Formats: sequence, structure tokens, C-alpha cells
Amino acid sequence: MNASLDLREKPARENRAPADLAFFEDLEPPLGDFLADASAGLASAPKTLSPKYFYDQRGSELFEGICETREYYVTRTEIALLEKLGPAFAEKAGKGARIIEYGSGAGVKIRTLLDALDEPAAYIAIDISREHLLSATRTLAADYPRIAMGAICADFTAPLTLPREAAIGDGLALGFLPGSTIGNFSPEMAELFLSRIAAMLGKGGALLIGVDLKKDKAVLDAAYNDAAGLTAAFNLNVLRRMQNELGAVLEPDNFMHKAFFNEEKGRIEMHLESLCDQAVELGGTRYPFAKGETLHTENSHKYTVEEFTRLAEKAGFAADTVWTDENDYFSLHWLNVAA
Repeated sequence: MNASLDLREKPARENRAPADLAFFEDLEPPLGDFLADASAGLASAPKTLSPKYFYDQRGSELFEGICETREYYVTRTEIALLEKLGPAFAEKAGKGARIIEYGSGAGVKIRTLLDALDEPAAYIAIDISREHLLSATRTLAADYPRIAMGAICADFTAPLTLPREAAIGDGLALGFLPGSTIGNFSPEMAELFLSRIAAMLGKGGALLIGVDLKKDKAVLDAAYNDAAGLTAAFNLNVLRRMQNELGAVLEPDNFMHKAFFNEEKGRIEMHLESLCDQAVELGGTRYPFAKGETLHTENSHKYTVEEFTRLAEKAGFAADTVWTDENDYFSLHWLNVAA
């Protein structure tokens, strides 16, 4: 099964791969400027902050804890589907597939997929965090010595062309985007992002993507307001990052976590709500907060199967198969790149 990957010549800059990887390319993606982004967000109306700043070491630990809570169904539901549907994925992918994962991981999800497929030829991880990317991919290389492992340090949401070293074998080019990552994009940005994936995978390629579904509002609200308070701590941790890393003058205890399902916009919204009239000082500038005013930290869009199918088709995919759990909480979509 041939797949036409979008490939280009290797740049003149040398990207030396560790001996246990088939290739490594560092596109030196900008990681963002925390101070500049936080200042711009505090100055905007309404006030916002990018969710990418959640993930320092403490934030990552808290998120791992969130995934284990009773209320947060997303991770365990998706893993159960991946484990159950392995034979179906293997049949669709055929022998010798190349898996391209957007946002690399060395956890259960990618391992479940690699274990299920028929002699996958290669795994190519794309992630913005160079050290995490190399560590995760090299761990997989040690555990799956028969699969060629490649790594690309890049912002996978930006336009991207795979290096020629990624053309390993002639099997299906299979994109993998688990975890409902697509929900963090607005529908407009999700369409643009998916269109870039379709262009990268090329004619004959396919995408396996996890999508969280619309459901009872009480279930959604509970998932982002766990009784143990881990999501609240995760949200508030970004204020402590601002204190510790940027020297911000603020009192985290004067804010509270607020998360709810916005039915009109079809998304969970996470905010930090000011409990009093106060000001945050950052970089020599004071940013006033009125009591009840919020700092908007994250969106997580939810879809019906039909809504997401329409979105994917607009982005250049043809819907193939959709699987959901018994509660219709979460979905996995197999999408083929449209001719």
C-alpha cells in the first residue's frame, strides 16, 4: 500500500541523531516568550493566557493525577477503546505502516497502537520539547528494536514537511493524534490544522484521531472540577509559575479555579476568577482585576460525531470509520486523506 508523503530535501544544517534513532531533525521551534505572552494576555480584554504554560514539571505531574481521577473519563475511555480495537486498526493499516504522532508520547496509547499493528515499519514523533522528544523516542527505540524510530523537534501545529529520512518502507502513512488534543483548537483553527496534516500525509494516508464528544453537561462539568481538587491546582499552578519564573507580584489564593461547559460555544472553558478587587504586577506594569473578573486559561471543544465528520471533510479528509465507547463519551475516528 503506497502512501505519498510530503517530503523534502534535508536542510544543510546537520541534525545528528543518537545512534539508536533512524533520524533526528531539530527545526528549532520557538518555545514562546512566557513574559511577553503573559503580559499581552493580561493586557487584553478579556484577559487570557495560553494553556501551553500549564506544563512545567509540577503542572505535568498534576495532569497525570487528573487522568487518574474518577471524574476525568477521557484518558481511561480512550485507552480502553485503543486496546479493544487493535485488530480493526491492524486490518485498516495493513503491513508495514509508518506512524506519525503529533505530540509525542511514550505511554500506553502509542504502545498500544504499535503492539496492535502488523509489523509497523517506523514511528515518527513530532514534539516541540526537544529533551522530552528525544527521551521518549529513545525509550521506545529500546523497547521496539525492530521499528525504525525517528524524531522531529517542531511545532506540529505549524506548516511542516517531513524530511526524506521519514520515507521508511512503502506502507501506509498513518497519523496519530490521541487525547482529544484537537479540542484545544477553535473549530476554525482545528480545520486549518487538520488540513496541514492531510497535506503532510499525502494521497493514500490516513489519520487516527481521538475526539471528545458532547454529553450531559453534568458529566463534562464534573470532569474539570474533580473532588480531589487536582484540576483546580493544575489551573492555579500557572499563577505560581508567573511568580517563580517571571517575578510577578500576585496572590494565588485571591483567585479560584472556574470551569464549566459553555453550551452555546460547545466547549469547556477554564478560568481563574478573581475573588476580590486586586492587581497583578508583571514586568513593571500593574494589571487590575475586578472582583469576579477572570483570566481565561483554556478551551476544550466537544463535538458530536456528525459535527467532527463535517469538520474533517472540510479539511481534506474522507470519513471512514468511527468507534465510540458504550456511553458515547469519546470517539476514535479513522479518516482517509481525500483524493
